[in-house]
Amino acid sequence: MLKLLKTILRAGEPTVKYPFAPLEVCPGFRGKPELDPLQCIACGACTTACPANALTMETTPEENRRVWQLFIGRCIYCGRCEEVCPTRAIHLSEEFELAVTRKADLYVRATFRLQHCTECGVPFAPEKSVTLAVELLALSQNNPELVDSLRAQACICPACRRRAVLEHHNSTNIHYYLEEQA
Repeated sequence: MLKLLKTILRAGEPTVKYPFAPLEVCPGFRGKPELDPLQCIACGACTTACPANALTMETTPEENRRVWQLFIGRCIYCGRCEEVCPTRAIHLSEEFELAVTRKADLYVRATFRLQHCTECGVPFAPEKSVTLAVELLALSQNNPELVDSLRAQACICPACRRRAVLEHHNSTNIHYYLEEQA
């Protein structure tokens, strides 16, 4: 009996005190995905990469918004969203206690405003995406003064841009044809 008590005392604590003390997780543990909405540009890369369709993005032009949504009940914690995010807005936390009493608590949402076309007024992309694209283009040209002119060009929707290019192309062809006829 004495030998048994000595063995128990030497062994230390036999188990973790999980419910009464926080449990330390291993490095690289993949827990609940967390979004930093200030960092997110609402590009949709995470929604495309999610194999479980836990991430969705819905664009509502009438309400001038794009809604990013995570349904934790479908998430398989694979980490694909974290890998593909260009701005590192999503990361997997160490949070693993995800029990809730209401199903609505399993949803995480973020709302983003849309950029309106300066030509036709139709919303076509998230404002943050357009702003980031303009800033990156200005940086790549090593010319911060380009930001205003690039912003004016970037605030035109693809349909209006296509129409302007076709009009320019057609007017160039007409001038070329008229010069050949003369």
